[in-house]
Amino acid sequence: MKVGGLTFISRVAGLIRDIFTTNLLGASFFHDIFVVVLKIPNVFRKLFAEGAFSQAFIPIYSEYIGSKDDKGSQDFLNALFGILLSALFIFTALALLFAPIFILIFAPGFYFDIQKQDLAVSLLRIMFPYLALISLVAFAAGIQNSHNKFSIPAITPLIFNLSLIGSAWLVAPKIDIPVMALAWGVLLAGFLQLLFQIAPLATIKKIPIPKIDFQNPGVKKFFILILPAIVAGGIAQINLLIDTIFASLLITGSPTWLYVSDRLIQFPMGIFAIAIGTVLLPSLSKAYAQKEIQAYTEQLEHAFKLVFFLAIPSLIGLVLFASPLLATIFQRGAFLWSDVQQASLSLIGFSFGLPFFMAMKVLVPAFFSRQNTKTPMLIAFLSLLINVCLNYLLAFYFGLGHLGLAIASSISAIVSVIILSFILKRDGLISFAGILSTFSLKVLIASVALISFLSIFNQYFDFELFSQTQR
Repeated sequence: MKVGGLTFISRVAGLIRDIFTTNLLGASFFHDIFVVVLKIPNVFRKLFAEGAFSQAFIPIYSEYIGSKDDKGSQDFLNALFGILLSALFIFTALALLFAPIFILIFAPGFYFDIQKQDLAVSLLRIMFPYLALISLVAFAAGIQNSHNKFSIPAITPLIFNLSLIGSAWLVAPKIDIPVMALAWGVLLAGFLQLLFQIAPLATIKKIPIPKIDFQNPGVKKFFILILPAIVAGGIAQINLLIDTIFASLLITGSPTWLYVSDRLIQFPMGIFAIAIGTVLLPSLSKAYAQKEIQAYTEQLEHAFKLVFFLAIPSLIGLVLFASPLLATIFQRGAFLWSDVQQASLSLIGFSFGLPFFMAMKVLVPAFFSRQNTKTPMLIAFLSLLINVCLNYLLAFYFGLGHLGLAIASSISAIVSVIILSFILKRDGLISFAGILSTFSLKVLIASVALISFLSIFNQYFDFELFSQTQR
């Protein structure tokens, strides 16, 4: 509960951060370039430093802790730290040296405009070292989590948000190119987050000393485990990069409109779906290992019902109040009413996929709990293909622009959930009748009541006027 509270605080701070940055830059090409370029190191961070790294590192290090082999655990930490440090230095140096090539690959829409290319390259060279810093932070967090120390890793992202808020509020208005202050704020946040890990590591006496040793048995096992984890996680990150590429090719403002609408979608995702999925995985794993199939099915169906019970009201609220919500939160400074209207389109497009984005956080653990990583990987690859095709068709062929990208993401999630659900039903692990019985009637009644109330409320309350009076 404590960790959940800290995570919630960090997410609220993240929303406040976005309010400051949109107030400062609006939906200008400066903000477009900032959010797209920042996504480049963040995608690599999620691919290598967090998901895959943690999945490979924590089980191995936990074995050392369990066997009380202090020397072996320290040797493993030192060897892995040395290799990680070297790899990050080389990769960061290459990114700085070939920054224009990175922009061409990941944001081609900025590459062929000299003004945008120059700014994108400058921002990338400032922010890309953040990848190295935050990767080391993830390494430190993995060590702490293995020792059942969760609070510091949970609160660490708050530093990033505070650094960006300070940069946008105190520094950016005083310089000629305000977005540069945000870029330096990102880099400063990386340093501060890393410094924040030193004291907790010293407390458990596990500060690693870099030493390159590929022969260390723990390191050998680490590389065996991390490769399939990178492949599995890589598909999702490639999907994000492809969305970034398409967004950079759209009209000015599109990346920002997609970004702010996605931030509102991620709020219920982070608070509800991810928390449910995190708790569900060990519970399902235990039930399946003990061959308690009935308990497994009941837990899975209960989680599925809970996710949809939370997601459908969120969907209704976001669709009916897309513009009012965006206006109340973001319409200030350089972020105009016209930007609110554009962002509301992509928010509605994302919202119809919200129940399915959230359902994925329940269905994927159902496969992982049976040590079946192949099926989710294949479905993720199919989702990637669908998303790419729909991105092109909807955004460019049918001319829907950023709305097309949002709809494509929702459709690919819907297809993935349908396929995964039918596979689980085929395996006798889920019953549609059990999910759709009295639960569907309750959700229907509650949804009709909610729609009626919100429609009446929206008719008599002027959110645009309210948002303007709050400035």
